Amino acid sequence: MGPLLLVLLLALILFGAGFALKILWWVAVIVLVLWLLGFVMRGTHSSGRRHRWYRW
Repeated sequence: MGPLLLVLLLALILFGAGFALKILWWVAVIVLVLWLLGFVMRGTHSSGRRHRWYRW
């Protein structure tokens, strides 16, 4: 009974990790798209020069 519970627990942990990694991949893709959009759609100064769209 103990080894069966251990195997089931391991399967549950691996399934949870796989699901979390899939969610993190989607979050990374969304952040990349937003970053690229911000890079392309950055505004201009009154002098016509493009300014940095980030603050650091």
